[in-house]
Amino acid sequence: MCGIIGYIGEENAVYFLLKGLKNLEYRGYDSAGIAVLSDVIKWKKVAGRVEELCSRVNPREMSGRIGIAHTRWATHGAVTERNAHPHFDCTFSIAVVHNGIIENHRHLKEILREKGHKFSSDTDSEVIAHLIEDALLLNRDFVSACMHAFSSLEGSFAAIVMKEGEHKIVGVRKDSPLVIGVSARGIFLASDIPSFLEWTNRVIYLHNYDMVVVDADPAPDACGDVRNVRDMCDVRDVNNHCGASHCGALSALTEKHASIRIYNLNEGLVQRPVDSVEVDIEQAKKGEFRHFMLKEITEQADTIKKAIQQDEETVKNVIDAIKNAFGIFFIGCGSSYHACLAGSYLFSRIAKTHVNAVLASEFENYEHFLTDKTLVFAVSQSGETADVLDAVRVARDRGSRVISIVNMMGCSLTRESDECLLMNAGPEICVLSTKTYTSQVTLMAMLAYALAGNYDDFVSEVKRLYLDIYNLTSRTMRERLCEVAKMLADKEHIYLIGRGLQYATALEAALKIKEVSYIHAEAFAGGELKHGPLALIDKGTPCIVFVSKDNASKIISNAEEVRARGGYIIGISSVNYDFDCWIKVPDSDMLNPVVQIIPVQILAYQLALLRGLDPDKPRNLAKSVTVT
Repeated sequence: MCGIIGYIGEENAVYFLLKGLKNLEYRGYDSAGIAVLSDVIKWKKVAGRVEELCSRVNPREMSGRIGIAHTRWATHGAVTERNAHPHFDCTFSIAVVHNGIIENHRHLKEILREKGHKFSSDTDSEVIAHLIEDALLLNRDFVSACMHAFSSLEGSFAAIVMKEGEHKIVGVRKDSPLVIGVSARGIFLASDIPSFLEWTNRVIYLHNYDMVVVDADPAPDACGDVRNVRDMCDVRDVNNHCGASHCGALSALTEKHASIRIYNLNEGLVQRPVDSVEVDIEQAKKGEFRHFMLKEITEQADTIKKAIQQDEETVKNVIDAIKNAFGIFFIGCGSSYHACLAGSYLFSRIAKTHVNAVLASEFENYEHFLTDKTLVFAVSQSGETADVLDAVRVARDRGSRVISIVNMMGCSLTRESDECLLMNAGPEICVLSTKTYTSQVTLMAMLAYALAGNYDDFVSEVKRLYLDIYNLTSRTMRERLCEVAKMLADKEHIYLIGRGLQYATALEAALKIKEVSYIHAEAFAGGELKHGPLALIDKGTPCIVFVSKDNASKIISNAEEVRARGGYIIGISSVNYDFDCWIKVPDSDMLNPVVQIIPVQILAYQLALLRGLDPDKPRNLAKSVTVT
């Protein structure tokens, strides 16, 4: 939700900011804006796509070496140009972009209005600019005014601020992501690494309450100011200009007269290390594919193999933690929750171990069961999902141990966890989860088999799946599923049923269809049909049935109940049980949740195309949900 980016360097910021916004489109948004500082701040906003913003910006007229930009996902205030970011103070000399929710914004606005401040938008974000303006009126300098303003905020926020007359940008984070990208072309502040990945893979992860000051005009003793990033470059890169070894840490940037200082609002000046992100930039490009969604679906033959490429010592530590735990919870949101539910079945069937799968947003209601012997698995693609982070903090307050399953090292969730398992799926740009979902399920199965002492057999089984998944994502299968999609594209409702592992798959499949095609899709456990849902079935109602060898007799009986009431049965199975429409998949036993979801991912994609929709950017949704 919301994408923010700031740039400070020696080149025109407009190019980096607009390209950075394009790279952040996958987060989901409804409006966009940009501001650049030269002698004064110039800006453009649109209630619409980044492409429209690009068409309104003339880089010659709007040139500057410092700038900020934003894609907004509305939380406070309608989707209008006036509510798009950046937002300003009364004098329009302070600009701010913000991701998150300022929970005390109404109270702060009342105080500021009493002092004469005039607000130009309906957002909570604008209060930040006015707080800084108000602090400056008390003869504070810009940095201390920002610090004072940020300390007044309650809620979740990542913000970047700039001011006329100040050759610097200031950023802050609390419970919303903000990272620093360091390159010879400049310094970036952004909500996510892909925004600047094509220019640098060197990043500094900010902690909660960290405030960063990036100064294009450092004082003569600025060498001392950059001691917090002394480890950011290899010693071989050092080009020492000031005689202090740590100054070489910013060799490319000190030559251009830039410095970085990081303060923590609670601790003062702090040090944060620089990490290298090992991501192939080509993975974040569409290549020959029309959409990221299709590209990422076809990558799953490789990504499930990468998912099990884990450090043996880490896996051993996780298994030991499971064995020693008294009470185990799997928590996640959306697709990650469905992977957790599949994991609960896998642990029961393979390892004879009970685990609880709980929606992260509901986890606080279980806090009274938590102790220092409880083990919590937190599952999140981004590692920045607000509901998951809130749930983890509930667990940690109770002394529980936390193990995260994420796709990006260095995210907030990894820093809140005792151990971390990486999905290794590479960048997932489409808003919909496809390859990361199957990676999560694969990791769940890996842990269950390892706990049961059958890890090597599982690895062999995953390797054998490669050809099956390759065939399921082939052009022939895509064309077959396009024909199925043509039968469904004008339907108002689609129902899906399964039992056991197939119930978890049905839930995920329904989510894929509704997310991207906007067709109402609803999943039920097969045995629940007679307890109400059969009332929804009439002539021609499509029902997708997930079948495995071990549940065939019961789920086929449920399907016949639907057919008897006029329903149209689409079967996903290894055997054709006289379905009206059959989608053939191999029976992969405990890995059925991986192979059976892939046809529905493709079906959902084809439905979106037939209905004239963009599968990469479904309406009202965001890739990383950073507000609760």
